[in-house]
Parts: sequence; structure tokens; C-alpha cells
Amino acid sequence: MRFGGSAPADWLLVGLGNPGAEHERTRHNVGFDVASALASRWQLPRPKSKYRGLLSEGRTGPGGPRVAILWPQTYMNDAGRSAGAARGALKVELAHVVVIHDEIDLPFGEIRVRVGGGLAGHNGLKSIRQALGSPDFARVRVGVGRPDSTDPDVVAAYVLSRFRESRDEVEQLVGRAADATERLLDSDEDAPDAPTPR
Repeated sequence: MRFGGSAPADWLLVGLGNPGAEHERTRHNVGFDVASALASRWQLPRPKSKYRGLLSEGRTGPGGPRVAILWPQTYMNDAGRSAGAARGALKVELAHVVVIHDEIDLPFGEIRVRVGGGLAGHNGLKSIRQALGSPDFARVRVGVGRPDSTDPDVVAAYVLSRFRESRDEVEQLVGRAADATERLLDSDEDAPDAPTPR
């Protein structure tokens, strides 16, 4: 595919998380971490405050697609307000919106990429689906595991807590999720919900 059409960006990548230092290194913020890893990998400029979030724009490399990476600053449950505004302004087609998020239904370390499908009770995804008017955006699902309980309060406390795994293990997880995102952009095809190489 040739990149560089009339729209300001070819891809919009939305890393999900919650703003504030108290949420850093929590499971719920792994989407922020992967987005930051990609911005560093692609040497994108320092993010600017836009669309109720932080936005960095550039190319993935010489001749590569133009990407916009968004870290919504609205808190997870309202992330759609940020993502919807950014998508509208940047004129990115729905198939080129990629949401990177934590997934408790996958064991820690597993990463899956899919387009569309259910929202699995994820409030960030629910908000984005409402704002975009469709669930047919791509997701990079980053497995963080789940607690031994289905109690909503226990699950909420789990995702809002910091990783128990080592820093190295978390960094490897973030790196593999960044790799999976790059492969999605390179393939420019609807991706099945298939595990990525570990």
C-alpha cells in the first residue's frame, strides 16, 4: 500500500491507560507503555496536548506510514472522547485505528491481534466503540492474566495494581506487543485473533 494520501495520518494508534503517576506500571496502563515503546522506537517527537490526550505524530521510518499515537488523558472509561476526536481530526479510516489494551482473559505474556469482535467488558473499549460508532477497529490485546475471582471489585483492584512480574518480564511483554503492532501496520490486512510469536 502507498502511504501519504490527503489525510493527516495513515494510522491512529491509541494506547489505553489512566493518567497520573499513581497509575504507572499498573496492568491497566500497559497500553500506555506499549504506545510509549513505539514512539521511542520510531523516534517520534515529544507528545503534545490535543484531543483530550497526548498526541505524537511522525513516520515509522523513511517511506513508512504516517502514524499518530494517542495517550487519552480522560481516564479509561471515557477514552472514546479522546480517540473519537483524534480520529475525526486526523481523518483515519476505521480499519486503521488500532487500540492497544490490557486483556485479563489472556495469560500474562500472551498477545493477540484482532479486528472487531466483542469488548469483553473492557470499559475503555466500550467507550471507544461508542465514540467510533462501530466495534470494527483493530485491537492489540496484551495478556495481563486475571485474579482467582470474578468479583468485579476484585478484578478492578487487580487491573489497577502494579505488575507482580519482574521489570524484565514486563519490558519483554511490552516489547512483544510493540512488535505485534508493527506487524499489523506492515501487513495492512484484517488480522485474525491469533497468538503472536513469543
